[in-house]
Formats: sequence, C-alpha cells, structure tokens
Amino acid sequence: MRKNLNLLLEWIVVILLIVMLLSVLWGVLTRYIYDDQSTWTDELARFMLIWVSILGAAYVSGKNAHIAIDLLPATFSKKKKFLLDIMTSIIITVFVFVTFLVGGLRYIYISFKLGQTSAALEIPMGYVYLVLPVAGALIIYFKILAILDARKALKLID
Repeated sequence: MRKNLNLLLEWIVVILLIVMLLSVLWGVLTRYIYDDQSTWTDELARFMLIWVSILGAAYVSGKNAHIAIDLLPATFSKKKKFLLDIMTSIIITVFVFVTFLVGGLRYIYISFKLGQTSAALEIPMGYVYLVLPVAGALIIYFKILAILDARKALKLID
C-alpha cells in the first residue's frame, strides 16, 4: 500500500509540476510575444507551487528521505536508534495533526465561510488550502507505518 501511494503521489507531483511549467511558459510567451501577459498564469503557477511543495513533503515522508542530521543517532545502538525513530515519528505526527489537519481544516472552513476567492482565477481559496489536510493525512499515515516498522524491528532485536 505504501509503495502504491508513493507512486500515486509521485505522479500527482509530476503532473502538478508540468501544469506549473506550462503556466509559466504561457505567461512568458504572452508577455514577450503579445506584450500583454495573461492574468491567470502567475496565480496558477503560485497555487501549483503550493501543492507541489506540500504534497512533495508528504511524498518525501513516505519515502523516509527527508533531510536529517544523523550525528547523534550514529553513536546510538540499534535499539536506541529505533526508539529515537519512534519518538521522532510521534513528534512529527502530533505536529502534523495540529498544524495540517486541525489548522488546515479550520483554515478551509474560514475561507469558505468568508467566501474568499482568488483574484485572477476566481476560485474559492478553500480548494487551494485543501492540500494541507490531504498532505497531513498522508504524512500521518506514513509516520504511523514508520512507528509500526520501528516497533517490529525493536521486537526482533530483543
């Protein structure tokens, strides 16, 4: 399941990057060829960048390939490394739950309640902010799997 979800996320991020690239290219072409840049290209590229970066964080979390300073864990025994992995995953899960899920859902609710729309595309901003709880749920899922994997490895050591 983890592998399939990561593959899906990978393709979604690639498609969003392509849309962002095409949007920027269209904006540049219209600026230099027609002397009048399209009004929507900047905004679409900005929204795609938001989605790419936040979904990219979920993708990296699923691959367990995020940036890490491993000076301290390098001095630990295997058991302590797995315990540190569990503790780190729990801290990340709590943080992501509070900021991405709770905060993101609240942000979406307020955005729809106030009727906030984007300037050029005139889409409800709640759809742009929807990436927060989606990525948050994915990160939490991946971190729970990491906790379970570390617990399983700990049982093998004992």
